[in-house]
Amino acid sequence: MPTRPPPRISRSRLSVMGCVPRAACVIEARILERVAALFLLLALALAGPAAAPLAAQGPGSDRMPAELIAEGAPQPGERWMVALHFTPVSREWHGYWSNPGDAGLGMELEWELPEGWEAGEPLYPLPHRLVVGGLMNHVYEGDYAVLVPITVPEGAAVANVAPLKLTARYLACTDTICVPQQARLKLDPARAVADPRFGEWQAKIVPQLDSPGQFEFTATRLRIGIPLPGSTKLGEPHLFLGTAELGEGDRPLYTATQTFVREGDLLVAEVPIEQIAVPDNVELTAFPRPETITGILDFGEGRGVRFSAVAGDVPLEGVDPISGGGTEPALWQLLLAALAGGLLLNVMPCVFPILSLKALALAKAGGEERAARRDALAYTAGVVVACTALGATILLLRSAGQQIGWAFQLQEPAVVVGLFLLALAITANFLGLFEVPGLAIAGGAPSRGGSFSTGLLAAFVATPCTGPFMALALGAALVIEPLNGLLVFVALGLGLALPFLLVGFVPAIRRRLPRPGAWMERFRRWMALPMGLTALALGWLVWRIGGWDYLALVLLLAAIALGGLLLAGRVQRRAHSGALAVFAGLFAVLALGTALLPQPQTAAGTAESLLDPIDYSEAALAEARASGRPVFVWFTADWCVTCKVNESVAIEREATRAAFEDAGVIAMRGDWTQPNEEISRMLTQQGAAGVPLYLWYAPGGEAEQLPQVLTPDLLLQKARATRSPR
Repeated sequence: MPTRPPPRISRSRLSVMGCVPRAACVIEARILERVAALFLLLALALAGPAAAPLAAQGPGSDRMPAELIAEGAPQPGERWMVALHFTPVSREWHGYWSNPGDAGLGMELEWELPEGWEAGEPLYPLPHRLVVGGLMNHVYEGDYAVLVPITVPEGAAVANVAPLKLTARYLACTDTICVPQQARLKLDPARAVADPRFGEWQAKIVPQLDSPGQFEFTATRLRIGIPLPGSTKLGEPHLFLGTAELGEGDRPLYTATQTFVREGDLLVAEVPIEQIAVPDNVELTAFPRPETITGILDFGEGRGVRFSAVAGDVPLEGVDPISGGGTEPALWQLLLAALAGGLLLNVMPCVFPILSLKALALAKAGGEERAARRDALAYTAGVVVACTALGATILLLRSAGQQIGWAFQLQEPAVVVGLFLLALAITANFLGLFEVPGLAIAGGAPSRGGSFSTGLLAAFVATPCTGPFMALALGAALVIEPLNGLLVFVALGLGLALPFLLVGFVPAIRRRLPRPGAWMERFRRWMALPMGLTALALGWLVWRIGGWDYLALVLLLAAIALGGLLLAGRVQRRAHSGALAVFAGLFAVLALGTALLPQPQTAAGTAESLLDPIDYSEAALAEARASGRPVFVWFTADWCVTCKVNESVAIEREATRAAFEDAGVIAMRGDWTQPNEEISRMLTQQGAAGVPLYLWYAPGGEAEQLPQVLTPDLLLQKARATRSPR
């Protein structure tokens, strides 16, 4: 009789024996044998939301009886299939897959076979996911059958062979209690007959893929490339990882969000992993990486395949994102979403400060028809060029491995300083301290160069905002084919410029505009107010990035800028020459000063919040979700105006704090003001090109994306609808 191996112990239970998850304990097999029964009674109580006392049970299968059934009579030299059929005594009891997940215990089989007969690996049907108390369980509900292939040797006397004997050890669990089961079964090959139920059981076994896949590890992810025909339809895909021991102190995060991308006949699944923190007083051994990783890919709707993967390169560049709900959006849908998103940017709060520039462009378009069209085309060209150039830069940097997204340039202090000085210059222009060709409105024909520059500036300053429709379009643009991604950014620019394009080419609209006159000069001075507020906000952002010392150096540059612009204005009013030289010298001084600014060493610190949020990290999110409580995660940045509006309207409210406290909601904030690879990775996983991003996790559930424009009562409703035990 073969020696029975020590029981397989789920790593999430090792803490009961003085060990911790995500490592392998160095314990002698004989010790495991002696403590196995007690271990099960103690450890499996953790499968419920609270540890429930368990009554000691003797060996038996009273909660989930098992029977051993053959597909028919065995034949010498052929494979003979037998089935272990489990029938729970009531619907509340469930069994486990070979890898039970965070809780439970996989089935153990101890065979007594005739000489030369061999039992193969058990074949399972498609498991289900069950999250209890923040722990992921891979289970079977209702009756189910596990098939085991038996190799019958050539020349075996099947009519006179001794009966097969099997001792099966497994678990039967409810949501609050687990009971060890032991079934002693016997099957006589000479009397085996075909069971009519066998065909149904065999049809439920997950089929094996013929071609092997490949896998590779990153610091926080296990990537598995599975060869799957591109014609295969996916509903809600999920990967059940059969290989639980990942080696090098890593463990899979079963409750974390899995990412799926595909290109042609290759499907790539990303499973989050984490590194174990090892206590000093525990002897642990980290095993090496496995040579092979196995599992089941669940397509959704009860379909799936088994796979086996070996170590190798798993390509991700240029793949299309797939959502859990079905097919990917078509290119025309992405272009339409980008166009609508750019159009709505004209009324979003983050773009309001540059509406002054647009208002002036509208006023200039009220003249001669040809000039109006040239002006509209020049403005549109500026917007589209800026959006396309920014998109191309993002795509190039991402292809080089950088984790960046929309508005990434605002994470660079020098860019923020440049925008601050630019906003001051525009404010001074609107106040009449100096004039810039194309932006001045007192007389003269519209300047195509000025309109083009206005378009460039409008698009650049609009980048802190990600409005409705933009999340879908820009999130997909960052991972689809680069040429198609560029088309999405072009469509975004066209949407942003569309109102002015219509003004230039639709005379009926231009006729409704006020006629040029003295009011335009007064209007320009009034528009210095929102632009001045923009400069003030950018100054605050400089302080947030680098603190008071950094702000003082930037304010010194600002004083030089205002002094130089005042000097240039005086030269302009006294003579028609010399102003250009002043502008060139001032620009050189400011550019040099910005380039020589020291890199900020200390920031102003994290902003206070009524919700007292945890700082976002992948490990912190996994821990929060494992607590069994609702989790709200918001991703923000100090330069994101939409984020700040949402926070004041819906997040930083006493009513929200009270509702979260009552429902036990864990609040978590990801601050993307400065580069953060983990936040960038999460934005990519959620198909978002930038902030804001709001995620709600119900207890045991997956991420639910909330709208990018929050209503005052949305979070209150989510908290009241999702209450958790504390």
